[in-house]
Order: sequence, then C-alpha cells, then structure tokens
Amino acid sequence: MAVPERDEFHMRHFETIATDSCCGARRGVLHTAHGPVQTPAFMPVGTAGTIKGVTPDQIEATGTEIILANTYHLMLRPGVEVVERLGGLHHFMAWNRPILTDSGGYQVFSLGELTRIDDDGVEFASHVDGARVHLNAETATDIQNRLGADVIMCFDECTPFPAQPEHVRKAVDRTIAWARRCKQAHARDGQLLFGIVQGGIDLALRSRCAEEIVRTGFDGYAIGGLSVGEGHEHMVRTVEHTAALLPADHPRYLMGVGMPADIIAAVRAGVDMFDCVLPTRNGRNAFAFTRQGALRFRNSVHIDSGEPIEADCDCYACRHFTRGAIRHFFNCGEMLGPILLSLHNLRFYQRLMSEIRRQIEEGGFERWAAAELARGEGVR
Repeated sequence: MAVPERDEFHMRHFETIATDSCCGARRGVLHTAHGPVQTPAFMPVGTAGTIKGVTPDQIEATGTEIILANTYHLMLRPGVEVVERLGGLHHFMAWNRPILTDSGGYQVFSLGELTRIDDDGVEFASHVDGARVHLNAETATDIQNRLGADVIMCFDECTPFPAQPEHVRKAVDRTIAWARRCKQAHARDGQLLFGIVQGGIDLALRSRCAEEIVRTGFDGYAIGGLSVGEGHEHMVRTVEHTAALLPADHPRYLMGVGMPADIIAAVRAGVDMFDCVLPTRNGRNAFAFTRQGALRFRNSVHIDSGEPIEADCDCYACRHFTRGAIRHFFNCGEMLGPILLSLHNLRFYQRLMSEIRRQIEEGGFERWAAAELARGEGVR
C-alpha cells in the first residue's frame, strides 16, 4: 500500500464526522497507512504478536479494524530482528489492517523486576529469562519504527495507585522529557506517533503534563496511567479533565481501559480509542459479556440451556452453539470453549462501538449513554 508523503499524511490523518451537542462525544475516522479506522474504536490486544486463541480472519469477522501489539513482549521474544526478517509486524501477524504498538513502558513497570530508573531510562530483569534489559525513549522508538506499526507510542512512566505525590511528579517530569526525545528519535514516514499524558488522579499534574505534551506536538494524544486501581469515579473525573485539554483535531486514546461503562463514560468526555485485554482474557476464563449482564459459564444454571450466549448477537459462537454446549467445553477442558467466548466477547465490544458511533451520528448519544450507565446488571 502506497504511503502518502509525511507532511500530507500527518496533516490529514484524523477527521471528525459528527459530534453530540450535549457532551464531548465525537464520531471520526483515523487514517493510517493500512487503511481507515472508524472511531470511537476498540482495539483487541495481541500481547505476543497474536490475539490469543483466534485467527486474523476470525478477528476481522468480529468487526475489528485495528489491533494492538506489545513492544515489550515482542522485544524480548522473538526479538525485533526476527520480526524484521519475517517481513515486519503486519506480515508476522498476518494482519493487513492497522496496528498500534505500545512503547513497553507499562509492561516494564508491571511485569519486569525493575532494577534501575533514572532520567535516561530503565533497566529491568526480563520476566522471560531474567536477562538485564535497558529501555529508554530512543530504543523504544527505534524498536517500534522497525516493527512497522501504523501508530506507535511515546515511552512513558506509568505509576501505580496509590503512589506518593513525589513519585507521580517525577514520573510526569520523565514522561514529558522522554516524549520530546521520542519525537526527535522517530524516523519512519507514514507512522503516527502519539504522546501520552500521565499524572495519576492529580488534576494539576495532568494539566501540566498535557500542556507540555501538546506543546511538543504529536499525531495523537493518549491518557495513560488509569485502570490501575483508582476506581470508576476517579477514572471518569480524570478522563473528563484531561480529554478537554487535548486538541480537538487529533485522536484521543484512553490506554488499557475496557469495562463497557468506562468506555461509554470516556466517549462522553471526547475519547476516540480504547484497548484492553478483557474480551479475550475473560473469554478464556468462562466469562461472557452481554447487554443483559455478564455470564459465567461454569455456573450450573447453564447445564442444559439451549439458548445462545446472547439472543441478538451475530457472532460465530451465538450462531452455532448453545450455552449448555459451551459450558460443557469449559468443564471438559476443551479449547473450543475459550475460543468461542473470546469470539463472542470481541464481537460484543465491536457491536458496542458500532452502537456508540450510530448514536453519536444520530444525535442521541447522551441520552443513550445515561440510560446505559444507569443499568446495573449482575452476573449469572
């Protein structure tokens, strides 16, 4: 696929099609080197270069247009050199649609045994073999350039919750400095680079970080460091505050957030992109999302149920299998059970995003969102 010249490409990579007059929700299109992405969009996570248990054709059939791959995991194995030799990330994953790679920052702090952090970067022990690995703004950007994703992320420092105020402040300082270095190091045309706003739930720090990241100038802007234990109310308050500080003519991405209620609230605040492991991780653990509430397929209520997972769902699982059969697969340890619930959950999320886009286009999103958020469905 031919890639436009850098200046032309970066000037026209995001457009807004419709907005909701009652809130910040907007319907748009993100243009990438591997095609357009309708927004608001949800990105399934392919941790090690694949979305667990499902093929690219099956992923595409769920309505997914863009997926996420993890730089940290691909860097450790098979290594960027191997991915390059095998034709780049799109060929490696057999996915000829848009891909976003994270910088590895979150995984460094959540998975690796961190041994050193300073203004240059981090040194940590690989969770695979314990080998010492050094990662900083330049190396994280170079690896993502070489992997060849359509959207890449700046290297940042994510803090846990709760964290001491001084820890959060230092993380914001580093995130700002590292973002500037990432922009300087970015060297692949046709590849969008997003800056990340950190700051925990401290709104003043979020404001300062957003101001500096926007001043540096990126193709899109992400809100990082949430869904780490702060709870829904703190998350929504932080997202509403931060999204309003980001340019309206650029895409806004809320990283690692995936509960449906959190997505709806963030769309209302003006967020365009989301990713999370929930659809597939929960699917592998016998948990299905439905509009009527969550279903746990190990529960005995489903033993002889002839119903599909969700009556109006058009996914492969709902068209071909009953709840009773799927429960049997889980109880027998058959791999088909996790596959079917992963497919259903992925389709559930894409149906949710499609409905969100439709409601924004038709001007009814705020009323619809309020009704959805007011529903408190249990688990069966």
